[in-house]
Amino acid sequence: MALTNRSLPLRPVPRETVQDHVYRQLKELILNGGIEPGRTVTIQSLSDAFGVSAMPVREALHRLVAEKALTVVAGRSVGIPPLSIDRLEDLTRARIEIEGVATEWAARVMSAGDLAKLDDLIATMEAAQAAGDGKRYVPANRDFHFTVYRAAESETLLSIIESLWLRIGPYFDLLNAAGGLRASNAEHRRIRDALGRGDGLEARTALKADIEGAAKTLRTLLP
Repeated sequence: MALTNRSLPLRPVPRETVQDHVYRQLKELILNGGIEPGRTVTIQSLSDAFGVSAMPVREALHRLVAEKALTVVAGRSVGIPPLSIDRLEDLTRARIEIEGVATEWAARVMSAGDLAKLDDLIATMEAAQAAGDGKRYVPANRDFHFTVYRAAESETLLSIIESLWLRIGPYFDLLNAAGGLRASNAEHRRIRDALGRGDGLEARTALKADIEGAAKTLRTLLP
């Protein structure tokens, strides 16, 4: 089912930077679960939503297809690539290693402001989990993790991690229906507490448990 322009949380962009803005906003849409697995969007619906011609949308979509964040479904429509067991296992292994390194590095330099932000995001996620509100949970979960990864102060790691999340992030909302958010919240508290103590190894261990727990739940949902 194609999304209409009215259902997409996008806004018109300045024409002088239209290509980059379209690309960045589409990435945000994907990372925050705005395009659900199994649904498609058309170049025309995106052009209408952004208030731009088809060309910058087409170019942005080509970049995202090349990054394996989107796949061509038919003609001028794209969607989230299907998640096979093999693809999930590959992404899980890569995430554990790469995000684990970033988490361990971050433990050395997390500021009081960073830790306070993590506390606020955990509260948001716990409230969203209690309400069964996956749409609120997913962006808060992403913000929690990327607050940690940005603290590692490695643009190289951050870029790799973002590319991994573009491939797995759209499936995180499925964890809500499967009841997988409560366990994830517990691991988030472990990560935050370890970071507060400057214990990089424990923070990395808790992150590994978080990633593996989400992957285990997703396995049960895949054909």
